[in-house]
Amino acid sequence: MFNNTLAVTRRELAGYFATPVAYVFIVIFLALSGAFAYFIGNFFERGQADLQAFFLFHPWLYLLLVPAISMRLWAEERKQGTIELLLTLPIQLGEAVLGKFLAAWIFTGIALALTFPHWLTVNYLGRPDNGVILASYIGSFLMSGGYLAIGSCLSALTRSQVVAFVVTVTVCFLFTVSGSSVVIGFLGGWVPPALIATIASFSFITHFNQIVRGVIDLRDLAYFAALIVAWLSATILVVDLKKAD
Repeated sequence: MFNNTLAVTRRELAGYFATPVAYVFIVIFLALSGAFAYFIGNFFERGQADLQAFFLFHPWLYLLLVPAISMRLWAEERKQGTIELLLTLPIQLGEAVLGKFLAAWIFTGIALALTFPHWLTVNYLGRPDNGVILASYIGSFLMSGGYLAIGSCLSALTRSQVVAFVVTVTVCFLFTVSGSSVVIGFLGGWVPPALIATIASFSFITHFNQIVRGVIDLRDLAYFAALIVAWLSATILVVDLKKAD
């Protein structure tokens, strides 16, 4: 199983860098993350050598950019008719789903890792808590995996990458804001507190902000792990049901 998954991962990862799309994505991600941190996030005005302003905008960056990666995972295969060829190879469907997901996750991780000059910068300017920064990078990487897992499943539902992108952005937006004060305040007057707490617990921001504070709680790790497993399992089911379409 590992060898088959690794083979699919290598094939998909190589495919990203075979076109200019990968490089355009990385450049846009690096430019936007830096612009948001240093200008919109008022990095210099805050007078603190940390990356809180940098990670603050990651949920919103992923909301717009990660669906652009995930939309092609299965929609493109179905549109070009190559999904039949993929599924006739001597690999299990779960191996194909996991391999394609890992390739997209590794690619996103590469883009995230290329932001390391920001880490070097704050260490040059002061003495930040590097443990908190490392935890924030881990949280950001896990969160990107959550977005990708959702996008993988929704990409398998359609042949259109545009439809997959729009639906993924919508669903991920709901997961992102479900724990915000606006949503909680809106639900507060007519929804039981227990249900509000449940809805808030599904929020990316709720769990990500905990990690950004330097607190790596097993509940937050379990949330992202369960989310990824659940949506990848749903992807396997959807691909299996629609492979004859």
